[in-house]
Amino acid sequence: MWPQYARLRVAWPLTGLCSALLFATAVQADGQPTAEQINEANSPLTPKITVDFQDQWAPTLYDTNANTNAFLLRGVMPHKLFDEPQILRATLPVVTSPEVTGNNVTGLGDLNLFDLVLEKAGPVAIGFGPQLTIPTASNDALGTGKWQAGLAGVVIAPHQWGLIGGLVTWQHSFAGESDRATQNNLAVQPFGLYNLPGGLYLRSTATWNFDLAHSHYSIPLGAGIGKVWLLSSGTTVNLFAEPQFTLAHNGPGQPQFQVFAGLNLQFPIGKH
Repeated sequence: MWPQYARLRVAWPLTGLCSALLFATAVQADGQPTAEQINEANSPLTPKITVDFQDQWAPTLYDTNANTNAFLLRGVMPHKLFDEPQILRATLPVVTSPEVTGNNVTGLGDLNLFDLVLEKAGPVAIGFGPQLTIPTASNDALGTGKWQAGLAGVVIAPHQWGLIGGLVTWQHSFAGESDRATQNNLAVQPFGLYNLPGGLYLRSTATWNFDLAHSHYSIPLGAGIGKVWLLSSGTTVNLFAEPQFTLAHNGPGQPQFQVFAGLNLQFPIGKH
């Protein structure tokens, strides 16, 4: 049986998801979303002001009895620089992770930023640009202690039936605490979504993580469902849950099973 602290730590993300479900069922929808609108709600390259509340819960890890959770506060801001359309995405996690003593600790993780220049190749959307991770973690167990910089790239191909694509990020540490491990990390997130009637859609978006500095990796596969609502104000509400199962891994502490869930809000940009 899990210790008492573990049961308490994993209860709050589930409570948050239930609250999101209650919120989503209470909103006043303005008609059924089209396939294009469902795709826009799910594309990381949609140039709209976006606020996401997402949670990644891993109740079972390889080679340990510990569990982890990351509640992601994420925002997207479209803008122009040198007359080029871009989006800036910021992610601040609230992390629950075991310390060296074995007890779980909860606090802020490291802040990640990337800025993507947006391009089009026919119907395919492309984004590419720099990324930066700032060591804002409130505890050593919750972050790397390193400043990291690298690149991010996204390719999204929308279709009437859904969308496919992927997000790839790479970053390497260049400064920070000298007694902390060097960071060299690659993340690959394939996207596959299939639209259903009534604003529903099926999704598979699990992120493959590769610790290149230590040859550790985790390759999960996700299978989930979501729903999109359109509000009369023009705001898009997107609620989803996606269980993810690890197919291959190397290294201790990799998740065996995890649940990725979230509530994403996209706001229309007023024209002046």
